[in-house]
Amino acid sequence: MWNLDLQQVRRCLADRQSVSKSTLARPNSVTDDSPYVSLDHLDTLWFQVTGTICNLRCTHCFISCSPDNHSFDFLPLIEVEAWLEKSSFWGVKEYYFTGGEPFLNRDMLPVLEETLAIGPATVLTNGTVFTPSSIKALRAISEQSLYSLELRVSIDGYSPQTNDPIRGEGTFEKALEGVRMLVEAGFLPIITMAQTWPEEENTRVFETFVTTLKETGYQRPRIKILPTLHLGMEAERSRPYSQAERISEEMMEGYDSSQLLCSRSRTVTDRGVAVCPLLIETPGAHLGDSLEDASGPFRLDQGACYTCYVHGAICSNIGGWGVE
Repeated sequence: MWNLDLQQVRRCLADRQSVSKSTLARPNSVTDDSPYVSLDHLDTLWFQVTGTICNLRCTHCFISCSPDNHSFDFLPLIEVEAWLEKSSFWGVKEYYFTGGEPFLNRDMLPVLEETLAIGPATVLTNGTVFTPSSIKALRAISEQSLYSLELRVSIDGYSPQTNDPIRGEGTFEKALEGVRMLVEAGFLPIITMAQTWPEEENTRVFETFVTTLKETGYQRPRIKILPTLHLGMEAERSRPYSQAERISEEMMEGYDSSQLLCSRSRTVTDRGVAVCPLLIETPGAHLGDSLEDASGPFRLDQGACYTCYVHGAICSNIGGWGVE
């Protein structure tokens, strides 16, 4: 995560708009030459800890999570513990937990306690289900570990008027209250926003949201702006990926493949191991029932792969823009 002043933020936003219109961002439309990327090292292990089950029904969700989507189910503590034990053999350095909404899993706190005994952890949450007691428990778990606990809270607008049409009525105030409680407990949550607005609005949206967060008491907010992924609900809300949005062999020449999450990560679901958290619903992205099965190369033939190619490491904590 970068900490930048507002002038740097403006330059970053302008650079991003320029890059997205460059020739690099216009791939070859031929899809049968899709390259493969190897798993260089399993640095990061993701857990789809609540599957596709969420208390919200966001209109841009790339895996269509909702209260009644049981395509993928919860991972109980006993299963996570088994994967954690296996991960030590592979030299995993950090762990991410996503869903759905991870804190709907009643085992989430003990899962974090077990995980933080062996490495740093990040939880991706919508921030709406926190209670004073759960925040207190998170603080205690974090304080007793040698490793860091990061919380990433998804809020997709700087006001109820901009957020709630996407995430549901009342979610802005609930998420903001969750952020306030986290900050009061000593956490510095990463706030993620999916870019559902026109690019020319980037700077205004960013600066307005910074002001809102500061008014909430978060004086040094960490913000990560994410590109939209044209999968799941977002494919219906806006559009699906086009055939032109694919990676070719030519595009990979001279490209640093470590920018792609799949070169250093895998995702555990209740159905086995997938290449990444973006593609759990893509049959070809399920690589097997074990980390050994999933250790081979992956063909970059999906539209979401193109998004990662253009923006780089969109799922991890690195990247994005923040202010102090």
